[in-house]
Amino acid sequence: MSYKPTLTRTWWLKHRFFMLYMLREGTVLPLVFLLCSLSAGAFALQSVEQFASWQRFMANPWVVAIHTVALIAALYHAFTFFKLFPRVMPIRVGTKLVPPAIMVVGQWLAVVAVITVFLWLFVFSGAAHGIVAGPGGGV
Repeated sequence: MSYKPTLTRTWWLKHRFFMLYMLREGTVLPLVFLLCSLSAGAFALQSVEQFASWQRFMANPWVVAIHTVALIAALYHAFTFFKLFPRVMPIRVGTKLVPPAIMVVGQWLAVVAVITVFLWLFVFSGAAHGIVAGPGGGV
């Protein structure tokens, strides 16, 4: 006979490390909803009626709430990834290791830079003022 340890369904709730790990892995669920919503939006570009229906769906308070949760989940996932990254892939410059704090700050600065670029494109493209081409190319 072999030893078979028994695990309850809530084994991961007994240790903080495992609970945070499961929370991190669970961040994928709201992101899947976001991905499906955006994919539906891409398909909705086939006609004006479909696109208007998709916009109404996206304006639903429940959808906005789930997307807000998805944003928080993505930020939590990034936070844990950035915190873990220096341990997994230490960077050497010559014979010295780059301090983990510098690596983490560098990653967050890259995130801020990407967000800044997208906000700049959004504001200066006219999208922020409602001047966007709808389906079919009309304004």
